[in-house]
Amino acid sequence: MRSVRSKIIVVGLVLGVAGVGTWQLLPDSGGGGKAIRVGTSDVVSALDPAGAYDAGSWALFSNVYQSLLTIKSGSDTPVADAASSCGFIGQKLTTYQCELRPDAKFAGGRAITAEDVKHSFDRIKAINSDQGPAPLFNTLESVKAEGRTVTFNLSAGDSTFPFKIATGAASIVDKDKYPAKALRADGKVDGSGPYTLGAYKAGTSIDLKPNASYKGRAKPALAPVTIRYFKDSAELDKAWNDRQIDVAHREMPPAVLAALNPGMKDTRYQASGGSEIRSVVFNVRPGSTAAPLAVRQAVAAVLDRAKVATEIYSGTVTPLYSLVPAGIAAHSTPFFDTYPTPNGAAAKKLFKDAGITAPVSLTVGVNARGANLAEADEIKRQLESTGLFQLKIKPVEKWTDFQKGYAAGEFDAYTIGWIADFPDADNFLAPLVGADSSMNNGFSDKTVDDLITRTQSHSERGEAAADFRELQKLVSQKVPMVPIWQKKDYVMSREAVTGAQYLSDGTGVWRLWELNWL
Repeated sequence: MRSVRSKIIVVGLVLGVAGVGTWQLLPDSGGGGKAIRVGTSDVVSALDPAGAYDAGSWALFSNVYQSLLTIKSGSDTPVADAASSCGFIGQKLTTYQCELRPDAKFAGGRAITAEDVKHSFDRIKAINSDQGPAPLFNTLESVKAEGRTVTFNLSAGDSTFPFKIATGAASIVDKDKYPAKALRADGKVDGSGPYTLGAYKAGTSIDLKPNASYKGRAKPALAPVTIRYFKDSAELDKAWNDRQIDVAHREMPPAVLAALNPGMKDTRYQASGGSEIRSVVFNVRPGSTAAPLAVRQAVAAVLDRAKVATEIYSGTVTPLYSLVPAGIAAHSTPFFDTYPTPNGAAAKKLFKDAGITAPVSLTVGVNARGANLAEADEIKRQLESTGLFQLKIKPVEKWTDFQKGYAAGEFDAYTIGWIADFPDADNFLAPLVGADSSMNNGFSDKTVDDLITRTQSHSERGEAAADFRELQKLVSQKVPMVPIWQKKDYVMSREAVTGAQYLSDGTGVWRLWELNWL
C-alpha cells in the first residue's frame, strides 16, 4: 500500500525502555475511561475501503472494519477473523471459499451476510478508483454468495489470495449503506471492527470507541482512542514534546529516531520490521520526458542512495537495490549488480547511445511531508551535478491531490513510499509493476505480467524464488521505478501506556485494541 500501506513478518525487534525494566504485558482497565492519544503524520484519504490504498487509511480500517481473515502480530499466516474457516477448493488455486462466523455482525446490530461480503468485493472492482485497492485483486474474477458461504473464483491460480483478503482492501461493508458503483461520501462508517467511529474531523482527529459487539480474532478493545493527525514530522515531534499525545507513530523526524536510546525519560520505543520502501516512479506514458528507457537508466546509474540515507535520514534508512526489500524471501540486488556505485560516465554513455541531448528536464512530484522535500532536493542535486538533467521539484501539500496528480500523469517522475500488504515478494511487485498497477505510471510489460502470474501459482512459495529474482532483474532493466531505501517501523509511547509494542509490526496494520492504561 502506498505510504504517506505492505505487510512483512517482523525481521527484527528492538525495544528501548526508560525508567522500567520491561514492557507491561498485562494491562488492566485503568485510565478511568480517558482516551489514549495517538499521533501520526499519515493521512486518511478516504473512509470507504473501495477508495483508499494508503497507510493512513488502512491503519484506520483495521480498527473499524473487519476482513474475513487477518494476520496476527508477529505472524505471517492468515487466520480467521469474520470468517470461521477459509480454504482453497481443489488443487488449481482458482477457487477459494470462506464460511462466515455465525455471530458476525455490524456495530449497528445487523448480522453480516455473505451478500455483504460479495457486495464489498464487487464494488471495489466496479468503482475501480485510481486511489483504491482494485489492483490488489487482479486475479479476482467473480464472487458468489450462498447462505453463509462466500466463494471467490479466480482467473488464475493465486496462492497469495488468502493474504489479500486479510488486508484493509477486503474490509466488509454494509451493503445497505455503501453504494454499489460509487464511494460513500457522508463521512460515516458502518463496520464490524474492534472500534466504532465517533467524532471525525478530516485531517485533524478521529475519536474511536470500543465496539462492545465485536466478534473476531482481535481481543476486545479496552480503552477509547483519539487519533490526531499532524501536517508533518515537525508538528508530530512538537506534539510529543508538549505531551499532547501518548503514542507517536509514522513519522517522527529522522534525527529524533536516530537519537532514541534506553536512557530517555518517560519514553518507550520499538523499531520493528524493515519493510517500508521508497522509490522514484517514472511516468512512462508517451510525451513524458521520462518515457525513453535511457533516461530512466541514467537516473539509476547516478543515484547515490548511501548519501540520501546518511545526509537526509541520519542513517535511519538503508539503501535499497530492488523493489523487494531485504528480509523478504527471494530478495536480490539487481540495481547494485548493474550500478554498484554512482557512475556519471555510464549515464552519459546511455544518453549518447540513445541519441538523447542533455540536459533532460524532469518535473518531479513530491508529497510535501516529513523529509520528502529534503530527499527530493538531494536527488535533484545529484542528478543535476552530472549535467545530464534539470529537475523541477513540484511539492504537493495534500496527499489526495498528490495521488490524483500522479494518476493523471502530471509529473515525469514522483517519489513514493510503499508498505507491503502481506509478507510475500509478490506484494512488492504485482501492485507496483504488474498490469494496471497502483502506481498509475503507464508501465506495462507482458513478460513481467506472465512472470507475476507464474509466481502466484506456486502454493509452496519457495518454488517461486527463481521467478521472483528474474522479475527483480527485469525491473532493473526496464526501470519503471528506481528503489531508494528501506526502513524499520518506529513506535514511541509514554510509560503509562501498555501494549504499544504490539501496535505496529511494519505491516501497516494498527492494533489500537492492544493499547491501554496502566
